Amino acid sequence: MTCEVIGIDYKMVTCDLAKGENKAPEYLKINPQHTIPAMKDGDFCLNESRVIATYLINKYGKDDKLYPKDLIPRATVDQRLYFDMGVFYKAFGECVYPIMFGTVPLPGPEKLEKFKEVMGWVNDFIKPTGYVAGTDHLTVADLCFLATYATVVASENFDLTPYVETNAWFEKLKKEVPNYEKANGEGAVAFGEWFKSKK
Repeated sequence: MTCEVIGIDYKMVTCDLAKGENKAPEYLKINPQHTIPAMKDGDFCLNESRVIATYLINKYGKDDKLYPKDLIPRATVDQRLYFDMGVFYKAFGECVYPIMFGTVPLPGPEKLEKFKEVMGWVNDFIKPTGYVAGTDHLTVADLCFLATYATVVASENFDLTPYVETNAWFEKLKKEVPNYEKANGEGAVAFGEWFKSKK
């Protein structure tokens, strides 16, 4: 999505986890940790989607709107990026990954309650301005939250009706990101189908 928003050419390569393609020698040269996504820009390789996004903006962005240079707006965006990784996606993952991968213990009601609490915070981030970092425009924090929330929606595992602002933001951002379906929507749906097949 970051490449689409900043308007740079890229080649997206599908890595099929079910076939173990993330552990193939050619992939391990790019990312020895065998996680996805990973990026190769010339000879430079990088993994972790949020860092990849900020790298691309810092290198190829035409201005600093997506990742502000001013101290306080940037600190807020950074806080949201860490929140997305360490709180939002984590709370979601704790509800779905044990089911997907058949690990024990399966998520109990406390995991769902934690996810509901986190969703309340997400909704509160969005309420003031309609964007997650309190800006009046799209930032990289929105892109990262969008990837997480699209996956949440596609899993069809949660009642998301209470989060009115978040759902409005989701519909708005899908229109703001060029080629959204190709860049993110299709992958989120595939994840959702995989999860639903394991329930």
